[in-house]
Amino acid sequence: MKIYTRTGDTGETGLFGGDRVPKTHPRVEAYGDVDELNSAIGLALALGGADAPGDLVAGLRHIQDRLFDLGADLATPSGTAAGEWLKRVPPEWATELEGEIDALSATLAPLTAFILPGGTPLAGALHLSRTVCRRAERRVLAAADAGEVIGAPVITYLNRLSDYLFVAARYANARAGVGDVAWRPGG
Repeated sequence: MKIYTRTGDTGETGLFGGDRVPKTHPRVEAYGDVDELNSAIGLALALGGADAPGDLVAGLRHIQDRLFDLGADLATPSGTAAGEWLKRVPPEWATELEGEIDALSATLAPLTAFILPGGTPLAGALHLSRTVCRRAERRVLAAADAGEVIGAPVITYLNRLSDYLFVAARYANARAGVGDVAWRPGG
């Protein structure tokens, strides 16, 4: 099977459900940023290598699966045949992330200052993933503002995920014995 289809050569792509839209369509922009987020998390895991904490690796792999599902949700407008059988993002996903955030946070020293992205390669890449997550959230909101019907749990999940990635970066540093990089106003 060939990977190329040539169907996008004119600047259009297909949503799940069959509609052809410009590659600049708000839904395509949104799920494209979610795809980039998934890749950023994959890079973080690769940079963490064998030294990455196992519990963190398992959590991030689970999140990668969820992001693929979330991207499918974004790529499938409601009212299409595909939208009728697709599993939409449920509210429980955000609640589960809150539990993970609380569990990781319980092992960390309280924040006493704003921190800068950095530390270990894994933590740095998780901070980058957090910023990509924030952009993906903005793209999803822009799609909703443009009239696309987006399930509220999608937005909530991305908002909570950026919090998780922040805490995960701190956790990665702490487990490696590397302190947070404190912001020094005026440097």
